[in-house]
Amino acid sequence: MKTTGRQNLHAAALAWALGVTTTAAQIESSFDRPFTRAPADANASGGGGPGGDAEDQQAELAKKLNNPVASLISVPIQNNWDFGIGAANAMKYTANLQPVVPVSISEDWNVIVRTILPVIYAESPVPGGANHSGLGDVTQSFFFSPKAPVGGWILGAGPVGYYPTATDSELGDGKWGAGPTIVALRQEHGFTYGILANQIWSFAGWGAQDISATYLQPFVAYTTKTYTTFALNTESTYNWEAKAWTVPVNFMVQQLVKIGGHPVAFQVGYRYYAERPSGGPDWGLRFTVTLLYPK
Repeated sequence: MKTTGRQNLHAAALAWALGVTTTAAQIESSFDRPFTRAPADANASGGGGPGGDAEDQQAELAKKLNNPVASLISVPIQNNWDFGIGAANAMKYTANLQPVVPVSISEDWNVIVRTILPVIYAESPVPGGANHSGLGDVTQSFFFSPKAPVGGWILGAGPVGYYPTATDSELGDGKWGAGPTIVALRQEHGFTYGILANQIWSFAGWGAQDISATYLQPFVAYTTKTYTTFALNTESTYNWEAKAWTVPVNFMVQQLVKIGGHPVAFQVGYRYYAERPSGGPDWGLRFTVTLLYPK
């Protein structure tokens, strides 16, 4: 039964993520717009003419995809599979819905609202145990970010909230939490590098375990002239209550394309856990579809 459930889950997850973009392509196909990867060679479209403008827009979108506080509405659907959990060598699937909405609050400042809503299927980590599925807890960040770089650095800082939205006690902490979050990055010569971090403390709720967790995400990425991005990061968490690190190292490749004239990014990745608590996963995979809505 477990094997069948896992196969059905994988099929449903891939169908869901791909279905979003397939539907968009079908809608646009009535206008006879092809699936394209925009060329990087300005000479191919007349240099500074309309083609050049389109290429500049593509290049700018590729840069913004690597910027957590870019002034760009995007909807990433990030599918994660983690393997080797517990004595049962179990699998956990997490689909993170991550809408990003920038709001201009003045001539010089934006607020970037980043929300993460996880949808989870978790096999039992012990043989014969029960599997669990449903919503996880929501994390929502509010980055106040100057519209212009400061000394060449793109900066953002603000509060982060943690909401007990899990539909199953095994999928969430049952705690309200809050704390500060920051991001700092540079973009030059095709490279993007920087760090995103936050600290969350719980202050209310019904869960048995208090939360005090530090999240650190240093990252580096390189984008080619064909809008292919190679990225490396860690999404490390230190649990101060358990005094334990979880350190997944992610290797990812992303391609920006157009479907019916609409920009979409596809990303695949492999994850290795350099450090994990007892019973934590050994490795994982990632497949992300990001819908982009440039102004």
